[in-house]
Amino acid sequence: MSRMIFKAVGDGRPYPDHGRESSQDWSDVPPRQVRLDELVTTKRNLDLDTLLADDSTFFGDLFAHVVEYRGVLYLEDGLHRAVRAALHQRPILHARVLTVG
Repeated sequence: MSRMIFKAVGDGRPYPDHGRESSQDWSDVPPRQVRLDELVTTKRNLDLDTLLADDSTFFGDLFAHVVEYRGVLYLEDGLHRAVRAALHQRPILHARVLTVG
């Protein structure tokens, strides 16, 4: 029996623009734990260079960015972090979760 890593694999952002583009814009959103199997990705493809890079978080936020919209958690940024967590058999990811209307 196979297990799904994510709730679903999406392609694009189905929620309205929230105006937060940079890591600095997200810095006031406190991080919390989210389960991988509750996340819907907003990207279908993963860049292996980013996944395998030792310094992939050096220039960005230490936490993934998740948007909660209509009760669904969308993984906007940090797909490589989520896949790394899954590869290490960790079901939880630390993420900044922004709720939009």
